[in-house]
Amino acid sequence: MAEFDAVVVGSGPNGLAAAVTLAEAGLAVEVREAARTIGGGTRSEELTLPGFLHDVCSAVHPLAAASPFFTRLPLSQHGLELVQPASPLAHPLDGGRSVVLERSVDASAARLGEDSDRYSKLLGALVHDWPKLESSLLGPLVHLPQHPLAMSRFGLAAVLPSTTFARRRFTQAEARAVVAGAAAHSIVPLERVATTGYALVLLSLLHRVGWPIARGGSQMIPDALASYLRSLGGVIRTEAPVTSLAEVSGTPLVMLDIGPRQLLDLAGDGLPARYRRALERFRYGPGVFKIDYALDAPIPWNDPDCARAGTVHLGGTLEEIAASERAPWRGEHAERPFVLLAQPSLFDSSRAPAGKHTVWAYCHVPNGSTFDMTERIEAQIERFASGFRDRVLARSVRPPLELERHNANLVGGDINGGAGNLRQLIVRPAPQLNPYRTPVKGVYLCSASTPPGGGVHGMCGHLAARAALRHGV
Repeated sequence: MAEFDAVVVGSGPNGLAAAVTLAEAGLAVEVREAARTIGGGTRSEELTLPGFLHDVCSAVHPLAAASPFFTRLPLSQHGLELVQPASPLAHPLDGGRSVVLERSVDASAARLGEDSDRYSKLLGALVHDWPKLESSLLGPLVHLPQHPLAMSRFGLAAVLPSTTFARRRFTQAEARAVVAGAAAHSIVPLERVATTGYALVLLSLLHRVGWPIARGGSQMIPDALASYLRSLGGVIRTEAPVTSLAEVSGTPLVMLDIGPRQLLDLAGDGLPARYRRALERFRYGPGVFKIDYALDAPIPWNDPDCARAGTVHLGGTLEEIAASERAPWRGEHAERPFVLLAQPSLFDSSRAPAGKHTVWAYCHVPNGSTFDMTERIEAQIERFASGFRDRVLARSVRPPLELERHNANLVGGDINGGAGNLRQLIVRPAPQLNPYRTPVKGVYLCSASTPPGGGVHGMCGHLAARAALRHGV
C-alpha cells in the first residue's frame, strides 16, 4: 500500500498549488523536488554580492495578487506580504518624458493627453468587469463562460493584434507605447492575433490589484505555500528527483509540475503514440536573456518619476517594441531590445544593504540563444537613465541555457512553459477536453504548459488537482 495518496513532482507555484488543493481535500500528499530549494521559477538568491537578494526568475506578481486560488489561502499568516510600489509601471520615451501609470485609471489616463478619455473608458470598463472575466481568463479557454456578455466585450478587442488595436484605439505615441509594452509580455510578435489580450489583462490587473512584489523576495511565495501545505500534513522532499514514472507508479495519483518535453522523458515508451506525437508538436517560444545588478545607488532616471515605479518598460515607441518582439521569432537579436526592468529594493529594503540597490532586467531572444545581450540591454537602460553603468557594483548574467540548467521547465529559456500563440492558448499542451489528464492512469500535468499558462498564479496546479479529484483517486 502506498505511503501517500498523491505525489507531486516539482515544487513551483503550480506544483505546490496542486499539493495544497489535494491536501485540503484530505489526501496525504508528498512533494518531490529535484533541486536543493523549492520554488521552480519563483526563487530568490544572492546572485551578485553578499547581502544583495535577487529574484532568479519571476519578480513582479500581478497574477499572484489576482489569483482566485492564492487569494483565498491564509498566505499572509505563513509569511507572505505583497508590497505595492508607489506606481506600478513607468514607460519612458526619448526626450526625458515618460508615462507613469497609477493604480487609479483616471490618474493614469490624465497622463495620456488626447487619449485620456479613450484610455479611461477602456480600462474603467475592464476593471469593472474583472470579477466576471477572471474565471474565463485564469482557466481553460475552451469552456462556456459564466458571463458571456462581458467575455464577448473583452474578446472582440483581445483577439486583435496589439499593433492593430493600439493604432485604432489611440492616436498618440504614449498610449500606443503603453499597450505595446504590456502586450510584449506575451513574448509573441505584436502583429499576431490575440496579443491585445495580454495587454488588456495586465493593464486591468495593474489598476485592480497593482503589480506588487513579495517582501523578502519572490521565494516568499513558494515558502508561504509550503508552510501552509505542511500545516495540512503535506510532506516536501528536496534533492529528491523523479527520473521515471515507474518510480511513483505505486501512488494512486501523480501530479507533474513539468513540461511536455520532461513528460516524454519520464514516460519513456509508456505513452500512446497519438498523445506522444501531440506532445512532440508542442512549441516552445523565445527565451530570455536576464541580468541582475547590484548598484551603489538607485538608477539615475532621466525622468525622476520613473523611480516611483516598481516595473519599467524600456523600449520606446510601439514601432520599436514591435520590431524587438518580432526579431527572436526570426532567429534574430534586436539591436534595441524591449527590456523589462524591476527595481524592487526601492520598495523593499530587505533586498540590499542600506543605501544600495538591486535591479532585475531581461529581454527576449531566440530559444536557446548563446548571444550575449549585455551590451544591448545596458545601452537601453542608459538611453533612459544616463550614468546607469557608473552605479553598477556587480552583475549576474543568465542567458537562456543557464536558466534552463537552473530549472529544466524553462526549455531554451522559455519562461512561459510554451509559446503563447493563439493555438497554444486554446490547446495546451495537447488537443483534448481535459488538458491536465494524461493517458496514463492517475497521472496529470499541472505545469505552466497547461491552462491558463505562464505566470505566478497557481491556477494550473489548482485546476489540475480539481480535475483529478473529480475523476476520483
